[in-house]
Amino acid sequence: MDLSVIIVNYNVQYFLEQCLLSVQAASTNLDVEIIVVDNNSTDESCKLVSEKFAKVHLIKNKINLGFSKANNQGVEIAEGEFILILNPDTVVAEDTFTQILSFAKTKQNLGILGVKLIDGSGSFLPESKRGIPTPRVAFNKLFGISSKQTGKYYATHLNEDETGVVDILVGAFMLLKRTVFNEVNGFDTAYFMYGEDIDLSYKILKKGYQNYYFSKTQVIHYKGESTRRDTKYLRYFYRAMKIFYSKHFKLNRIYDFAMSFGIEFWFLLKYLKFIQFKEESQLTFNVLYLGRNKLIKSYLGKKYLLINEELMGNFNQIKTIIKQKKIDTIIFDNEVVTNKKIITHFEALKGENVIFKIHPKSTNFLIGSTSVQKRGLVEIIK
Repeated sequence: MDLSVIIVNYNVQYFLEQCLLSVQAASTNLDVEIIVVDNNSTDESCKLVSEKFAKVHLIKNKINLGFSKANNQGVEIAEGEFILILNPDTVVAEDTFTQILSFAKTKQNLGILGVKLIDGSGSFLPESKRGIPTPRVAFNKLFGISSKQTGKYYATHLNEDETGVVDILVGAFMLLKRTVFNEVNGFDTAYFMYGEDIDLSYKILKKGYQNYYFSKTQVIHYKGESTRRDTKYLRYFYRAMKIFYSKHFKLNRIYDFAMSFGIEFWFLLKYLKFIQFKEESQLTFNVLYLGRNKLIKSYLGKKYLLINEELMGNFNQIKTIIKQKKIDTIIFDNEVVTNKKIITHFEALKGENVIFKIHPKSTNFLIGSTSVQKRGLVEIIK
């Protein structure tokens, strides 16, 4: 078997459905198994998988075991030569799996492979590639002391469109050989969530493998949707940082105090930002709809503009239409537009101040996001 895709899910039914549809489309002509580990969701995630994705292996946990334990569960039953740790709030292109496997097989000393991630507004996510967050690098990043150290944090020796060796990759998308995952005993279950991807990347580096950032394929990651933003999850991140430093770095008392202070200060800033943040919906007035679905057209009423499909890819002309017609929202229908084309348009039109929404194939909902600060939003079509 070529690939085992492991997706840990918790209460993101609609994002999971979109993700699974994209994974299925990317699995054509490959031997791929999909494993969903559900962490006791209270929505209809498990019902969705059972009824619409019968070939998916579903593990239903009776409690929320966290990201690390749940992924380890999935890998335990995986049979693929390679495994892909994938967040449920992602959309992969139709050729993503073919590209990453082709690249991975050329590397004899492959550790983990990550890809270029973009958010729901089309913006590059810098955590797609990172350096080792040593105490000095992390401390300077926390306090913004040194741009050089910040560069090390985000592995700026590579630009976002350049493939190469990096140290740390993000858990939203991690491809590696199953034997390598098992060699380092998988994710450390001391981490409930957050930090486990840094820990796994670092353990694999210490075994002598090389981690790679692969820029030739892009994946949408509605950052923050698979782990809802609230103070509880801030505390998980806070604890994860402490676990990582106590596990991997021997600090003297002065530096240990400085790092602890830095983490405490970071937590306070994030907490204050969280309680001040308000989710605001943006009104839709003029929609550019790229599709043919009658239900969507009826739902949109008279406020949408339909363009000839031949204009797909003509970014300059689309930008002109956006300005002339004062378009504020673009809806891509996956029944007509491939995920790869959708992702390409996200990136090309990211500076046009429009909201992107996707209608996943054979569904009755839209998914969209305005920025990294705002979670993906689901719109049910009735």
